[in-house]
Amino acid sequence: MPNREGADRVVHGFPHRAAVRASLTALYRRVSADGIRRHPASVTAAEVALGDGEDLHLGTLRVARALVGQLRIPDVRLVVGFRRMEEAAAVELGPGPEYFVELNDRFRTRRADIGAALAHELTHILLHRLDLAMPTTAENEILTDVTAAYLGAGWLLLDAYRRDGVESQKLGYLTPEEFGHVLAKRAALFGEDPSPWFTSAVAYEAWVRGRAEAAREAAAPPLAGAGWAERRRYGWERRRGRASDGAPYAFTGGSPATAVAFPCPVCGQRLRVPAGRRLRARCGLCGTVLECET
Repeated sequence: MPNREGADRVVHGFPHRAAVRASLTALYRRVSADGIRRHPASVTAAEVALGDGEDLHLGTLRVARALVGQLRIPDVRLVVGFRRMEEAAAVELGPGPEYFVELNDRFRTRRADIGAALAHELTHILLHRLDLAMPTTAENEILTDVTAAYLGAGWLLLDAYRRDGVESQKLGYLTPEEFGHVLAKRAALFGEDPSPWFTSAVAYEAWVRGRAEAAREAAAPPLAGAGWAERRRYGWERRRGRASDGAPYAFTGGSPATAVAFPCPVCGQRLRVPAGRRLRARCGLCGTVLECET
């Protein structure tokens, strides 16, 4: 996991949109919708809190065990150590069941962020056990952050993002807003509200921006919740049989179009339905039923 210090190094916005969507789809395909629903509640702040009076190594192992339980990783024995290193944390992957996780020495005095560092590395173990990986290292790291956030451990990574006069820190590969975006998708699925958990003001702001983006996706054409202006543009594009650049949908079948393809707002799976009618579409991957005006 990268070790980023300094606010000027932090990328914002949604530059990894396609990779985030692909990660969600891959996670649903490998784990299944029923498997994902086995994580209805996120890990709590109390479970991962490590006080100044608690033994560092014993407390770190306690937090690690809480995260292993949250991620439902079976038959794992962990050895956690601290050392001077360029990265924030690292894990050695192998056949198991024993795994060695290393944390940057700075977490000896930044105990509040130990859970965040562990969440990313333990998710690596989960994905290794699932034999789930993306084609490139960068995409695989994004998959790791998306999985941690979607299965209830990744809010810690967003909360570790802070910027003030004393220190600046960003953990993980997603932007702060992308973490907020994935957390909002999880919140919509399980009815969670993670906003009270954030201790960092800038992390909360990123959550709000990510939540707004998730809400926009959930109301984009051809979904029935789209606004008047978007629906009017969609209708014009359907009649000419061609979507504009950057549109979340694509038409086929001539002019006017006879079919439209668009990503499921829950799992990102590509759906294809008849165009020019009102209908209910059921995603075959996550099972979500969508009200559409195509």
